[in-house]
Amino acid sequence: MKKYILFDNDGVLVETELWYYQANKDILKTINIDLEFDVYQKIMIRGGTAWELALNKGYSIEEVDKLREKRDELYQHFLQTKDIEINGVKNTLKELSKKYKMGIITTARRVDFELIHKNRGIVDFMEFVLCVEDYERAKPYPDPYLAGLKKFNAKPSEAVVVEDSQRGLDSAFRANIDCIIVKNEFTKSHNFDKAKHFINKFEDLKELL
Repeated sequence: MKKYILFDNDGVLVETELWYYQANKDILKTINIDLEFDVYQKIMIRGGTAWELALNKGYSIEEVDKLREKRDELYQHFLQTKDIEINGVKNTLKELSKKYKMGIITTARRVDFELIHKNRGIVDFMEFVLCVEDYERAKPYPDPYLAGLKKFNAKPSEAVVVEDSQRGLDSAFRANIDCIIVKNEFTKSHNFDKAKHFINKFEDLKELL
């Protein structure tokens, strides 16, 4: 019997992943590094960072940190100017909140998360939000979802995770939590063999759960 739902954020509750990739790509281009989409996907799946490419080219950690700051500024600009809403999310959460306790487990920085969700109303349905600062190791390690279970004082069998990426699925699987994958064009090349269920859109959760 499931009592708790743990949601990934980017690509599940809001459509932000493309813009994070674009921000990385645009800033890396300023130092003549072309961040190809397939390369980016492989890096993200294993929990790496696109800045490895700059370090491998001989750029120092200090130089990369400055570039990363520019990336963060550009990403936040995109968050404030692009349409990142996913249809049906709020209505679905409203329905699910009648039966389940819910939380968000994200690898986003807290500052970005708060900017994304300012006046959006999604977090109103959540018991808590855990961002990248709130656990030791990020996805694909199990730490984020184990931290979520601890917040609920729940057993893995009592919870379900909703994800859209292989990295997130691996994290849930390693935490021994069933995972539902919601279809997302951005992550369609990922390996989802470990998923318990698949849905075409977020609203389908109402019928599945």
